[in-house]
Amino acid sequence: MAGQTPKPLVGLVVGDPAGIGPELAARLAADSMVADAVRLLIVGDRRIFDRGAEIAGTHTVVTPVREDELPHVSPGQHSFLDLPSIDPATVVTGRAGKPGGASALANFRKALDLGAERRVDAVCYTPFNKSAMRKSYSNYEDEVSFSAEHLGLPVTDIAEFNIQPRVWSARVTSHVPLSRVASLLTVPAILNRIVLTDRAMRTAGHESRRIAVAGLNPHAGDEGNFGREEIDVIGPAVEAARARGFHCSGPYSPDTVYVRARAGEFDAVLTMYHDQGQIAMKLMGFFEGVVYFAGLPFPLTTPAHGTAYEISGQGKADIGANRAAVLLAGRMAGRTVGEPLAVA
Repeated sequence: MAGQTPKPLVGLVVGDPAGIGPELAARLAADSMVADAVRLLIVGDRRIFDRGAEIAGTHTVVTPVREDELPHVSPGQHSFLDLPSIDPATVVTGRAGKPGGASALANFRKALDLGAERRVDAVCYTPFNKSAMRKSYSNYEDEVSFSAEHLGLPVTDIAEFNIQPRVWSARVTSHVPLSRVASLLTVPAILNRIVLTDRAMRTAGHESRRIAVAGLNPHAGDEGNFGREEIDVIGPAVEAARARGFHCSGPYSPDTVYVRARAGEFDAVLTMYHDQGQIAMKLMGFFEGVVYFAGLPFPLTTPAHGTAYEISGQGKADIGANRAAVLLAGRMAGRTVGEPLAVA
């Protein structure tokens, strides 16, 4: 319709070709809820996508475009930017391999560039496999550090959030050995993540941003009997954030804080390490969880599950989480966390 604002253009990265990513991309392109909300620019090898469509049993018209035509693509159709980055004959379904990692990285780099250049409004990717990525690029740690490196941004200003319909989950440390966690917890690091959590939720349109901060030790240290991190570091960070006007509280016992959040007492939980929150969030809804990366100049999302090698190639992949990730990216298009996040 003339004068109507076009739907957001979401760059959809085809992830690991040996996993369920190609099938998910094809299902998303055929999904009516996705089509009602956004336009997809699928970024990947067209032959891999077509193989995914065959597995999924879908047939959707996806218009090929050249990079120099972006962002001026058809307002009513999904489109495809073909990056012939892999010989389909080298893909072994259900197995992490260097060619697959290289292909996924090539697709991801291009989508990050398109987002940074404002040629797409947001980016979403179907699952990556970190082992395959490292086979191709030995310095690959995770999507946060790779995105920061590729775009020339401070890695401390980017954070990963896991999102369920009722609860957000953030963390201070992420992909590091458990033996290092305590040494990485500082008042500035925790305060940084409280600030970023509040800003990310505000960007996503949340009026209520009650953040519960988890302790590190059993029973949040039990007043120092099981460790002093809550007394010496976590508690002071919470008080510093409250003094700045953020609605946060804690530290709370890690084994009950998600029960309280799920019951509606909190809107978000900030944990001290990766599995402290990941286990709880995935138990709450494995096929509806979304990962959102805040601090980039554009929204970046993905489903919370992985490549599911055990069912790849079988046509069984559920698009629920990836659909939710695409829809969140579309809702957040044009809304980014702006000012620097470093704290003294």
